[in-house]
Amino acid sequence: MSATPPPPAEAHIDVRAWLLLLGSFALLMVAYFTLPLRYFGERRPLLSWLVFAAVLMLLSGLLLARILDLLRGTGRRPGMWLVVLICLSMNVFAGTYYVLAAAAGEFDGLNTRLDALYFTIVTMATVGYGDITAAGQGPRLVVILQIVYNFVFLAAAAGTLSQRVRSGLESRVREQGEGGRTGRRRRRGHRGDHGEPGEPGEPAEPGG
Repeated sequence: MSATPPPPAEAHIDVRAWLLLLGSFALLMVAYFTLPLRYFGERRPLLSWLVFAAVLMLLSGLLLARILDLLRGTGRRPGMWLVVLICLSMNVFAGTYYVLAAAAGEFDGLNTRLDALYFTIVTMATVGYGDITAAGQGPRLVVILQIVYNFVFLAAAAGTLSQRVRSGLESRVREQGEGGRTGRRRRRGHRGDHGEPGEPGEPAEPGG
């Protein structure tokens, strides 16, 4: 007698990964809106640019490492860390714009941290509303760096992540389809073993 096959596997939601992701995002936002960012700026220009360059290089290396982990199927939750690093990159550029806006004539229309975050997202999305503009040479340099960074690193990270999610969904659908076909074959064989009429495995009746 054949055992009844298990139902197809349902999509598994990693609750812990989602909680870690939401917690990381909340922590990044709290840090962005509370840290004394204007410790940097025109009073410490050399230190400010060195810290910005070092953080950007570190983020680039981490993004490349997580992209490779995702492509190879190695590492622990590389997709989640890619999302966190993309959010962190956004905060770094927003913080830099906020610091640069403290100097007169550097930005038009950027006064608060929320303005800086808004301008960063608009630049990242290449929307360009024009309500905030980079007037000084420093802000324009950072805008150029952000656009290049978006094309090289963030686009690669987002593309790799979406491809991995799509491949996982396709594999799950394929496995569920194969499981359903296997279950139907087993059920047909099970009915045939019990001698139900018209099913495979039914012994032939001797002639009368």
